[in-house]
Amino acid sequence: MSVEAAPLVFITGASSGIGQALADRYAKAGWRLALVARRGGELQAWAQSRGWDSQRCRVYQADVADTGSIVAAGQQCLQQQGIPDVVIANAGISVGMDTAELGDLAVMAQTFATNNTGLAATFHPFVSAMRQRGSGRLVGIASVAAIRGLPGHGAYCASKAAVVAYCECLRGELRDSGVRVVTLLPGYVDTPLTRQNRYRMPFLMSPAAFADQAFAAISAGTSYRVIPWQMGLVAKLLRLLPNPMFDKLLAGRPRKHRQGEGRI
Repeated sequence: MSVEAAPLVFITGASSGIGQALADRYAKAGWRLALVARRGGELQAWAQSRGWDSQRCRVYQADVADTGSIVAAGQQCLQQQGIPDVVIANAGISVGMDTAELGDLAVMAQTFATNNTGLAATFHPFVSAMRQRGSGRLVGIASVAAIRGLPGHGAYCASKAAVVAYCECLRGELRDSGVRVVTLLPGYVDTPLTRQNRYRMPFLMSPAAFADQAFAAISAGTSYRVIPWQMGLVAKLLRLLPNPMFDKLLAGRPRKHRQGEGRI
């Protein structure tokens, strides 16, 4: 297959971690890439280091928390590369918060701007075009943290629970259109977002291992998948625990770093 005829994937948050691993996995499968990050220069340098020319990969600098910025990036992709076959809304932030601290309300607002409004804005430029074509995948990256609320993680857990609910709504709206909505819930993945966590992270995966499983789930059009499956089992068991037992289990668990306490 020629490069021009290869399918196209659009990935946000592609400058590091899961996004970068997904870009690498799709490139290995022969796909064309539309990669988005705030650090556009850094992402461009990484893409060039992989030997990807402009036919294989294009980089768009955008901040998903800025609706105009990410929508413009999507429109540029449509103009320069065409309609993607897969759009992966991966960009996200994870910062601890304490509701007793007034400044942390701004942290919550920023988290939702990035993880939720930014996700919808990422999809926006492509929905009508995909529906008209009758095919495509819209992929929302949530988290296993969506399943139960963890102390100190109010902004992150709430935002990722909202990703799950939003993607479920969108899946219903696009039913019978040929466009599939895929919701992926990573467990713990070794990325800059997790390396400074001060609590145990069971079933920790490498970004490449996550990308392999995510690629398979997206290709299959799976509507909902926790990766790895072991973490999905743990999450389901935690969901079944009565609140008093769950609260006791988490008593004394270290809280996530708040802004300025080690966030990357």
